[in-house]
Amino acid sequence: MSDTSSSTSITEDILLKASVIPVYSADGNTVKFGDLYSARETVVTCQDYVRQLAKIRPESLEKAQKDLVVIGCGSFEPIKAYCETAGYSGKIFGEPTRELHRLFGLVESLDRTPAGEQQREYISPKPYLSRVLISIWRGPLKRPQDFGKQGNFSQLGGDFILGPGNRCSFASRMKHTEDHVEINELMREAGVEFP
Repeated sequence: MSDTSSSTSITEDILLKASVIPVYSADGNTVKFGDLYSARETVVTCQDYVRQLAKIRPESLEKAQKDLVVIGCGSFEPIKAYCETAGYSGKIFGEPTRELHRLFGLVESLDRTPAGEQQREYISPKPYLSRVLISIWRGPLKRPQDFGKQGNFSQLGGDFILGPGNRCSFASRMKHTEDHVEINELMREAGVEFP
């Protein structure tokens, strides 16, 4: 993607290319990415803040006739355990080639919130080291069989509202590891009541 500023919309041409990329469900079944948003508007985000997404009521999504899909950059094998740990019952898919990430102009970085920039509300108030240790405990120490299947640690994601069809009505790409759109703002953009 030539213009990868954080809020540049995704073109129909890019979405057409992305629509045929296979993504993997928690059971390892494949579906074309475009099938996830072809019928109705769908909020597509990455897995970094699934605990926040778990707060979205399914009836609010249904009332707004919207779907919510999480796309991770790892394998499908850890998805079920990840959902269990996060308390999330929605749709999560893995796309380990990261072709979607490249097409959508998503970058790699391990940078945190820059000095002088306010940290997002969804970030835990716990100290950074504490969050890292908790993440290590919930991940490789608790489920060593999933180590290496989680995808690239430095791959940043974004938040998008796609569909119906190859249409993007909202785009926000992360610039650092703590840069998702606040969940209330994302749901407002999608027309979904929250909380």
